[in-house]
Amino acid sequence: MTELSKYRNIGIFAHVDAGKTTTTERILKLTGKIHKIGEVHDGESTTDFMVQEAERGITIQSAAVSCFWNEHRFNVIDTPGHVDFTVEVYRSLKVLDGGIGVFCGSGGVEPQSETNWRYANDSEVSRIIFVNKLDRMGADFLRVVKQTKDVLAANPLVMVLPIGIEDQFTGVVDLLTRKAHVWDDSGLPENFEIQDVPADMVDMVEEYREMLIEAAVEQDDDLMEAYMEGVEPSIEDIKRCIRTGTRTLAFFPTYCGSAFKNKGMQLLLDAVVDFLPDPVEVEPQPLTDEEGNENGEFAIVDPDAPLKALAFKIMDDRFGALTFVRIYSGRIKKGDTILNSATGKTERVGRMVEMYADDRIEIDSAQAGDIIAIVGMKNVQTGHTLCDPKHPCTLEAMVFPEPVISIAVAPKDKGGSEKMGIAIGKMIAEDPSFRVETDEDSGETILKGMGELHLDIKVDILKRTYGVELIVGEPQVAYRETITAEVEDSYTHKKQSGGSGQFGKIDYKIRPGEANTGFVFKSSVVGGNVPKEFWPAVQKGFGSMMNTGTIAGFPVLDVEFELTDGAFHAVDSSAIAFEIAAKGAFRQSIAKAKPQLLEPIMKVDVFSPDDNVGDVIGDLNRRRGMIKDQNAGVTGVRIKADVPLSEMFGYIGSLRTMTSGRGQFSMEFAHYAACPNSVSEKVVTQVKERKAAEAKK
Repeated sequence: MTELSKYRNIGIFAHVDAGKTTTTERILKLTGKIHKIGEVHDGESTTDFMVQEAERGITIQSAAVSCFWNEHRFNVIDTPGHVDFTVEVYRSLKVLDGGIGVFCGSGGVEPQSETNWRYANDSEVSRIIFVNKLDRMGADFLRVVKQTKDVLAANPLVMVLPIGIEDQFTGVVDLLTRKAHVWDDSGLPENFEIQDVPADMVDMVEEYREMLIEAAVEQDDDLMEAYMEGVEPSIEDIKRCIRTGTRTLAFFPTYCGSAFKNKGMQLLLDAVVDFLPDPVEVEPQPLTDEEGNENGEFAIVDPDAPLKALAFKIMDDRFGALTFVRIYSGRIKKGDTILNSATGKTERVGRMVEMYADDRIEIDSAQAGDIIAIVGMKNVQTGHTLCDPKHPCTLEAMVFPEPVISIAVAPKDKGGSEKMGIAIGKMIAEDPSFRVETDEDSGETILKGMGELHLDIKVDILKRTYGVELIVGEPQVAYRETITAEVEDSYTHKKQSGGSGQFGKIDYKIRPGEANTGFVFKSSVVGGNVPKEFWPAVQKGFGSMMNTGTIAGFPVLDVEFELTDGAFHAVDSSAIAFEIAAKGAFRQSIAKAKPQLLEPIMKVDVFSPDDNVGDVIGDLNRRRGMIKDQNAGVTGVRIKADVPLSEMFGYIGSLRTMTSGRGQFSMEFAHYAACPNSVSEKVVTQVKERKAAEAKK
């Protein structure tokens, strides 16, 4: 067992194409985990082992790898950069203690970098910044450093300076030791020499070194006082201060290099050891009650405490179902019985493996601080807590965003139905942001996801991984409905048919609720006209109808229902009678409250070369977009806009055409907003036509 101070659980995250996966490959090469380096552009990288990842050159699933550097154990997670897969980034950050934010030396801080950085801030994960691809045309280390300040509001702490740029990039100067690390052109990471600082860089190195020390000693009052009096601290003291500042997010040690050319990687790995926290140094995970509220207790990282672990990812592959687990306290041994506090059921631990991308090494036990995978767990889902049966507990759960886009799919032949059902069951377990429903009217299977690419890849996996040939419908937007006026109304449910009847009368008001409140129930009944025991039935009845609005049958958002009065019958009234009355009240009154259709608005972030900015903005305006911001960079302009999702289908093709393939964009859900009448009428017509077509079938 490695002692906990020697553990580093780290993630590598960044924008698409900044070089995360290549950086991970180099870490594995340097730590001796792989002997042949696989390149992303050849479709041969170690952590991108899905067919879809190799083909598209992007990371879809976060892959976990264990390796060693200078007697320290690294558990490295390479996360996706594409916005449709940020759920993978989110759940990886949940279980990491530190991270490496990778930025492209020429592209700088790109759209998805911001989302990932924001997630990391929310999770309070300590980070090192690595500016990659300094051998690229247009690379500029100090410009990217400035961007991290301006765009991310981060505080980068420059630790190295590059020697040469673009095709002249040969190495870096370590500011702490004042030594230059210079690589030859062989591309081998071990082929470097430590030299004196180049003469033309001496002044710049001294200037940045002074800035580094000043920022570091702010973490220690005694050292700061001594420094003000002219006593320079030792390198050990400076490192200790940098470690403290990194852990408290006061700043982010910033390195640079070229992962592809194997330059600058050793210093990055040393920085992970020197500055990123071990599991014990990180704030412990809070425990919660059954409702998900923090109960004031924490999962203290301690191998000798009772077991507390979080299942953060499920993956099905040729080795069977794998449950990725981060152990916060205690130990797991082969053959142990552990409790899943979410289901209340126990499971026996069969095989445990240490992950090395898609290869694995069997182990007999694991302890606090480890990230491992357990093979063959039956009822565990993402976010479930695994614990000691004698000490049940629940770790803070993961919250996943609601899907905003859907497509209907059907197998081409009858034999494919069963295969598709089994495959979809596995895929839902793997990806909590992927949902599946069956349309009751048409019997179609509806796949729901975070974006076009997300669903495109799911369909591809169904076809190629599981061999299910599909007929795929057009993408559908997840519209919602709400009300815009207050209505005061009354509804009576009365049924008399021999024996005891049913009776429930309710007087009520419905009004538009606050944004994002969903359904809110209140009662202002005084006296006993509607006895208290029937209030929950009224709430349940009205709330159960919120899934189907009166305009086009979409779920209803943000409605406040107030029960003001009513009447009951001593014999005929019951909870079921009041529940039916509330359902009738919904049907009767929602239509009177000026219902309105809502559409999902996406936060769109577009990069356009300077020459095409006018075309891109004109196109976004035609798509009913609201331009929020424009930032000019060295290589082009970033445009931020809010655009309805319904107008963004096929946008990547249009953008590539307008920008000759150089434009990039990312989008994520922002909020729901009222549809213009013309759009609303079109959607209602489409829904009616679809239902009529289904009725004919």
